[in-house]
Amino acid sequence: MKYLDLDTPALLIDREIMLDNCRNMQEYADRKNVALRPRTKTHKMSKLALVQEALGAKGIAVAKVGEAEVMASKGLKDIFIANEIVGEIKLSRIRKLAETINVSFGLDSIPQAEMVEKAFEGATRKAVVLIEVEVGEDRSGVVTEESFEELLNHLKKSKNIEVKGVFSHDGHSYGAQDIKECREINLRAQERTLQFAEVAKLKGFPMTTISVGSTPSMMHDFDILEGITEIRPGTYIFMDASQANAYGSLKRNAATILTTAISLPTSERVITDVGAKGISAQRRTKGFCATKGLG
Repeated sequence: MKYLDLDTPALLIDREIMLDNCRNMQEYADRKNVALRPRTKTHKMSKLALVQEALGAKGIAVAKVGEAEVMASKGLKDIFIANEIVGEIKLSRIRKLAETINVSFGLDSIPQAEMVEKAFEGATRKAVVLIEVEVGEDRSGVVTEESFEELLNHLKKSKNIEVKGVFSHDGHSYGAQDIKECREINLRAQERTLQFAEVAKLKGFPMTTISVGSTPSMMHDFDILEGITEIRPGTYIFMDASQANAYGSLKRNAATILTTAISLPTSERVITDVGAKGISAQRRTKGFCATKGLG
């Protein structure tokens, strides 16, 4: 079937561009001597996650327990849930996953740690966590060294939790005005993450994983500081309109939407059969990722 014969709306993926994007990011990680753990939120496809692993990725990062379960059922064996997991039901599901794969997740507070400790009581394997460090995105993660040390002191007494390392996400790099500002945001995020990792080391935690990253800060061959062990970009596999603006070219965009014009009410307004959810209702209105409209 020719793609123009497909019913619409349809997601089209240019296989060669996609594979080239995967190889380029893997080569970047290899040059910088860090592991690549792709965030799979862009594609949410186990088949593509397995492709990324086959090209050299250490494992994958997901956002939710359900995503981890699906990926594990399809053969992915090293999964990091890059989010704080709270609640007995979700934690019991992670406990079950831990029986068959290497699964870890984010943690950033003592109340959450108490829930994890209780949920993993009597488990054959400990809960493996990475402590999230807030680096300027104003989202989750420990904010002050004082609260970080309080959390570490609490975790020292834990019997059912293993602290694997720390992680951060410089998502505010999407709002950088230009590549120079993006580089500064990324550098500050790395420095702050390493600063907290050093505090943990001084308290006796091994910090085998120090994980950072976002696609804008990984597309321009920025330096990666000594001590960082892992990067977690996600959008790079397909790219999108905003990433193309940040990169300066559409040539890396592997994903497009095939749609049909279904109405032409005026000479200036076209209605298509793809809606906002089909092209992402997200808007980026500032910085070098700013994009007109949706997608």
